Amino acid sequence: MATNKRQSAASSRKPRSGGAIREEILREWRGGDEAADLNAGIHAANQFIAAILRSAGMQDGIQEDELRAAWKELAGEFIARNSQPVSVKDGHLVLRVTQPAMRFHLEQMKPMLLTRIREHLGENRIQSVKFTLG
Repeated sequence: MATNKRQSAASSRKPRSGGAIREEILREWRGGDEAADLNAGIHAANQFIAAILRSAGMQDGIQEDELRAAWKELAGEFIARNSQPVSVKDGHLVLRVTQPAMRFHLEQMKPMLLTRIREHLGENRIQSVKFTLG
């Protein structure tokens, strides 16, 4: 009698495919069902690039590397040896100067230097130049 019940229970079950068995085993192993969308909650980096550039002061496209590469040509060899661009933020260029005498000299040259920088990088990208000793 017990064998009849087993046979009838076995015959009433539908044969499962290999995929269904695999899914059942994985569900038991993981402790739950697989996530419906594995990419849910993942954001592409390009969604944040504009905000990152804006916070870094580079929303207008000025690359500090571009300015550093052109610095020798813009300022001249002597000035380029004694100063270097440190940062560009919100249109303000900060130059590191080696000594106070050079800072004074560059303060006197600021309008001409600013004109050269604007000609090379574009009109409204740099509004002012500041100097720091270092």
